[in-house]
Amino acid sequence: MELTSTWYLVLAAILFALGATGLLVRRNPLIMFMCVELMLNAVNLTFVTFGNDLNDLGGEISVFFVLVVAAAEVVVGLAIIVAIMRRRNEATADDLSVLRG
Repeated sequence: MELTSTWYLVLAAILFALGATGLLVRRNPLIMFMCVELMLNAVNLTFVTFGNDLNDLGGEISVFFVLVVAAAEVVVGLAIIVAIMRRRNEATADDLSVLRG
Protein backbone atom coordinates (compact mmCIF):
# COMPACT_ATOMS: atom_id res chain seq x y z
CA MET A 1 0.00 0.00 0.00
CA GLU A 2 1.49 3.28 -1.12
CA LEU A 3 0.82 6.51 0.73
CA THR A 4 -0.23 9.13 -1.78
CA SER A 5 -0.87 12.79 -1.16
CA THR A 6 -4.58 12.05 -0.73
CA TRP A 7 -3.88 10.21 2.52
CA TYR A 8 -1.96 13.18 3.89
CA LEU A 9 -4.70 15.60 2.88
CA VAL A 10 -7.36 13.43 4.50
CA LEU A 11 -5.26 13.27 7.67
CA ALA A 12 -4.86 17.07 7.61
CA ALA A 13 -8.62 17.52 7.15
CA ILE A 14 -9.34 15.20 10.08
CA LEU A 15 -6.83 17.02 12.30
CA PHE A 16 -8.26 20.39 11.32
CA ALA A 17 -11.81 19.22 11.98
CA LEU A 18 -10.80 17.86 15.40
CA GLY A 19 -9.14 21.16 16.25
CA ALA A 20 -12.10 23.23 15.09
CA THR A 21 -14.54 21.02 17.00
CA GLY A 22 -12.45 21.27 20.15
CA LEU A 23 -12.21 25.03 19.77
CA LEU A 24 -15.97 25.41 19.45
CA VAL A 25 -16.98 22.90 22.11
CA ARG A 26 -14.51 23.34 24.95
CA ARG A 27 -14.47 26.36 27.29
CA ASN A 28 -11.09 25.82 28.94
CA PRO A 29 -8.66 28.40 27.48
CA LEU A 30 -5.71 26.02 27.59
CA ILE A 31 -7.59 23.33 25.66
CA MET A 32 -8.77 25.94 23.17
CA PHE A 33 -5.19 27.09 22.71
CA MET A 34 -4.04 23.53 21.99
CA CYS A 35 -6.87 23.13 19.46
CA VAL A 36 -5.65 26.21 17.59
CA GLU A 37 -2.15 24.71 17.51
CA LEU A 38 -3.60 21.45 16.17
CA MET A 39 -5.32 23.39 13.40
CA LEU A 40 -2.06 25.19 12.53
CA ASN A 41 -0.25 21.85 12.29
CA ALA A 42 -2.96 20.50 9.99
CA VAL A 43 -2.43 23.49 7.70
CA ASN A 44 1.33 22.86 7.82
CA LEU A 45 0.77 19.27 6.72
CA THR A 46 -1.33 20.53 3.81
CA PHE A 47 1.37 23.02 2.77
CA VAL A 48 4.06 20.33 2.82
CA THR A 49 1.87 17.91 0.86
CA PHE A 50 1.12 20.41 -1.89
CA GLY A 51 4.74 21.55 -1.97
CA ASN A 52 5.85 17.96 -2.44
CA ASP A 53 3.27 17.31 -5.18
CA LEU A 54 4.20 20.44 -7.11
CA ASN A 55 7.97 20.05 -6.58
CA ASP A 56 8.04 23.56 -5.18
CA LEU A 57 9.74 24.87 -2.06
CA GLY A 58 6.92 27.34 -1.48
CA GLY A 59 5.09 24.88 0.76
CA GLU A 60 8.06 24.36 3.03
CA ILE A 61 8.77 28.10 3.16
CA SER A 62 5.14 28.74 4.12
CA VAL A 63 5.46 26.15 6.88
CA PHE A 64 8.50 27.98 8.20
CA PHE A 65 6.55 31.24 8.46
CA VAL A 66 3.54 29.52 10.04
CA LEU A 67 5.85 27.95 12.63
CA VAL A 68 7.36 31.37 13.41
CA VAL A 69 3.88 32.84 13.93
CA ALA A 70 2.89 29.83 16.05
CA ALA A 71 6.00 30.25 18.21
CA ALA A 72 5.16 33.91 18.80
CA GLU A 73 1.59 32.92 19.60
CA VAL A 74 2.82 30.37 22.11
CA VAL A 75 5.04 32.92 23.85
CA VAL A 76 2.36 35.57 24.22
CA GLY A 77 -0.78 33.48 24.38
CA LEU A 78 0.46 30.84 26.77
CA ALA A 79 1.79 33.49 29.16
CA ILE A 80 -1.60 35.20 29.23
CA ILE A 81 -3.47 31.93 29.68
CA VAL A 82 -1.20 30.73 32.49
CA ALA A 83 -1.53 34.10 34.25
CA ILE A 84 -5.32 33.88 34.07
CA MET A 85 -5.35 30.25 35.20
CA ARG A 86 -3.18 31.13 38.21
CA ARG A 87 -5.59 33.86 39.28
CA ARG A 88 -8.70 31.77 38.79
CA ASN A 89 -8.34 28.02 38.82
CA GLU A 90 -11.69 27.39 37.13
CA ALA A 91 -11.41 30.11 34.48
CA THR A 92 -13.33 29.70 31.24
CA ALA A 93 -13.19 31.52 27.94
CA ASP A 94 -16.11 33.68 29.07
CA ASP A 95 -14.05 35.19 31.91
CA LEU A 96 -12.46 37.93 29.82
CA SER A 97 -13.18 40.48 32.54
CA VAL A 98 -10.08 39.15 34.35
CA LEU A 99 -7.95 40.94 31.77
CA ARG A 100 -9.29 44.34 32.83
CA GLY A 101 -7.09 44.32 35.92
